[in-house]
Amino acid sequence: MAAHSNIVGGSTAKRVIACPGSVKLVQQMPPRPSSRYADEGTLCHTIMEAVLTRDVQPEEFIGDTFGSATATQDLIETKIRPALEALSVIDPNWDMTYECEAVVGFGDALPGVFGSADLVGRLGDTAIVLDWKFGDGVDVSVKENPQAMFYAAAAMRTPKVAWAFKDAKHVECVIVQPTAATPIKIWTTTPDRIRAFERQLFAAVKEAMGPDPSMQTGDHCRWCAAKPVCPLLTGAVDRALKTSLQVLNTTQLAEMLEQAPLIEDYLSEVRALAYQMLENGVSVPGFKLVQKRATRQWINADKAQAALAALGLDETELTETKLVSPAQAEKALKKRKIELPDELVVAVSTGTTLAPEKDPRPPVLQIGRQLAAALGKIV
Repeated sequence: MAAHSNIVGGSTAKRVIACPGSVKLVQQMPPRPSSRYADEGTLCHTIMEAVLTRDVQPEEFIGDTFGSATATQDLIETKIRPALEALSVIDPNWDMTYECEAVVGFGDALPGVFGSADLVGRLGDTAIVLDWKFGDGVDVSVKENPQAMFYAAAAMRTPKVAWAFKDAKHVECVIVQPTAATPIKIWTTTPDRIRAFERQLFAAVKEAMGPDPSMQTGDHCRWCAAKPVCPLLTGAVDRALKTSLQVLNTTQLAEMLEQAPLIEDYLSEVRALAYQMLENGVSVPGFKLVQKRATRQWINADKAQAALAALGLDETELTETKLVSPAQAEKALKKRKIELPDELVVAVSTGTTLAPEKDPRPPVLQIGRQLAAALGKIV
């Protein structure tokens, strides 16, 4: 997979447009270490590219690794196969001409800004820009998605794939996310809308490279690497810590709750940055790395079991078994194409949690009867 621009790319377009001042801050931050989730995503993209451009089957990659991720049969069944099947929904007759993992950019119009588009294609009078999402967490929306529009705008200016947009009447931005509630999301727009986004992007990058770019907090801060050094977020944390709870009214409390996820993300990033610095030998005054609490474990489980049996412990004292969870049972049944019987399970909340008013779940006072009914099923 190709590298991405350190000025702005598909995944950072939303943040740069909303907060041009974040660009220079992010460039000052040390590189983030990769994670198992990022490694798995890269591995999945590599497999998809190979399957779509070469005469190979996904199972041929079982055992391959990238970083901390390994291609398993489960990965093929739950992510790769569903992603491939999604293409047959988008293009049932397999008429689409496409290019995979195309490096797209803006040329002289925006030097140094580029990215890697997962798939750029043409079907009839429609240009298609498709993005694979293999994560299990956030359910990504496609409508007015800045990442999708970034790749579409860059592809329109890239000679290698510009043919997909020649005389196109429509542009389809597609997100395929196998583990999401809605695995295939399509937003149909126009080349003019993509050009309007491009103008917005150009203006943001120009401002970001200027002497005094503007800054703005919002949900785009969630994935920003510069959270630990952002002056806006630092100020938000300071104000939250210094305000006396005793004099807060409910309106102020609600406003602070709206900011809570942002502050929590900020604190998480601060801890991660300090940890990274200490791991690399950079001193952080007042802090150090220490070993986590040690827990005892068997050197060799089989030898330990035999030795304990010889000491007189019977099987019930040596081992323990428990029923698998409903989710594990459902997964096993799906392989046999059998549905999990509804009468065997009940969903019971572990307690209450704070949520915004717009959350679709009913207030806790309204669910007492539901909880009682659910508990009544348990015998």
